[in-house]
Amino acid sequence: MRTEIALLLLCGLSLLSAGCDRRSGPAGQGEDNASVPTSGEVVPSAAAPKSFDAKIDRSHAGKDAPDFVFSGADNKDVSLADFRGRPMLVNLWATWCGPCVAEMPTLDTVAARYGKAGLAVLAVSQDMGDAAEVAAFFAKRKLPNLTLYRDPENQLGFHYATGLLPTTVLYNRQGREVARVAGAMDWSGKQAEALIDEALE
Repeated sequence: MRTEIALLLLCGLSLLSAGCDRRSGPAGQGEDNASVPTSGEVVPSAAAPKSFDAKIDRSHAGKDAPDFVFSGADNKDVSLADFRGRPMLVNLWATWCGPCVAEMPTLDTVAARYGKAGLAVLAVSQDMGDAAEVAAFFAKRKLPNLTLYRDPENQLGFHYATGLLPTTVLYNRQGREVARVAGAMDWSGKQAEALIDEALE
């Protein structure tokens, strides 16, 4: 029952933003958007196919990062508190989610570009299957600047409750939320750059 609820929560259809649903395969991929919107505004890009449209939500800004334990490298326990003092970009994704996979290279670019500034980019898989399969999938994508994290109990997905994958949440150095993004975004684009710069302040 919990698994079914998790799938419904994480894979629900949204008419407002591009995201993942088990019934829909990977759609076309996209580019960046123009400016940072206010809470709940849908920001489609004229140049980008629909799968990179995203909804930015600022209604949770200022809230502390959750303290759930999930799996890091070598299945060691890790939590967001381990990154306190660094700005964080927490991305929830799954191997079966086309838009998630499409935006992953842009996250790798961000990790390379902002690593020296202290930004921790956490790609947290919401797959509930075999850990080795998820790791093999991740390694095949050649993402040298990202570390794979797993949250097979979907604790973060339940907490953020956007109903979509991918979901990405930005935190400042104090571990307080800046904004969350429901749906796929080009994280190497100008709109994402403005969000990240805000988290780095």
